[in-house]
Amino acid sequence: MVHNLSILGSTGSIGTQTLDVCRKLNLNVTALSAHSSIGMLEEQIREFKPKLAVVYDEEKAKELKIQIADTDTKVLSGMDGLFEICHDDADLLVNSVVGMVGLAPTLEAIKAKKNIAFANKETLVAGGELVMNAVKENGVTLYPVDSEHSAIFQCLQAAPPEKSLKKILLTASGGPFFGKTAEELKNVTVEQALKHPNWDMGAKITVDSATMMNKGLEIIEAAWLFDTDPDNIEVVVHRESIIHSMIEFTDNSILAQLGMPDMRIPIQYAITYPQRYPSLVPEIDWTKLSQMTFYTPDDKTFKCLAACKKAIKLGGLYPAVANGANEAANLMFRQHKISFLDVGEIVSAAIENIKVGSASCLDDVLEADARAREFARKYIQN
Repeated sequence: MVHNLSILGSTGSIGTQTLDVCRKLNLNVTALSAHSSIGMLEEQIREFKPKLAVVYDEEKAKELKIQIADTDTKVLSGMDGLFEICHDDADLLVNSVVGMVGLAPTLEAIKAKKNIAFANKETLVAGGELVMNAVKENGVTLYPVDSEHSAIFQCLQAAPPEKSLKKILLTASGGPFFGKTAEELKNVTVEQALKHPNWDMGAKITVDSATMMNKGLEIIEAAWLFDTDPDNIEVVVHRESIIHSMIEFTDNSILAQLGMPDMRIPIQYAITYPQRYPSLVPEIDWTKLSQMTFYTPDDKTFKCLAACKKAIKLGGLYPAVANGANEAANLMFRQHKISFLDVGEIVSAAIENIKVGSASCLDDVLEADARAREFARKYIQN
């Protein structure tokens, strides 16, 4: 188990739950970062006393520096600040920022030969080839934090060494609109989309779950993380969110990882791997679990899922296009500028209309991302 860790995105959902685990395991936190939530960040600094705190927003960083002048914590801002966290003396970097902003720090941490507990799925979606090549070159490890990828990772611990894996089964809750038709989804509100039935997550990820973009991103992430043909990754809607994912072997036997829908289990396992310790999460009460149900996802209504499947099959920079278009569309939906169904339309149209090649460097990924975001913004004006 690591004893010192740093956290990118400490004020978000994963970041705050990571700090819950740090309290439980009595771990030392060397660095924290936030985009602009300096009130919560100040509270975290005073409790955990990190050497370094980074606020991405430069003006907010100046405010925080004044507010914590009585502490020994150094305050930095912007991408340069995030890079400095990547080079600190922590044993493990927890990357829990949301969106493409996490890609450059991920690559920087890998170059610094730092192991990463990984919750920033957009990084692997947009820059999968770059990231995985860098991981191999620098001999570091990515420990998955997403509940689904952690489940697969845990199941693979029991897999035989020879090539016996037939299929990865990613479970999906189906979100708040499971079973709804396109007609029923025409007028759903942001508030309705943010009411996830099982998980407590940030706004962007919760909307991604409602559109099923989240599951599409996870297919792409799993393909890279587990070096698996996307045709061998199947999505199964499991409403109860007790089975977090499964693997199927060539003899058709299946291993599944189960637990309560609480992110502190996969977070803790990424930190303590390969050991296990008592956690903050209660055990399953089997007497109250009346059933577990499974359904086929509707990727005709929830077009983001189909778009992501197409993007990973096209390869190259198409996953970056899908991710960039979605980040822009997701935000516009939360700002009440477009409808819920427009998100899937925009992501699908971006894949169809933007022509891209392969990713030879970070700039290629960033350019594809920028083109996709611009396409999304212009799409709603037509």
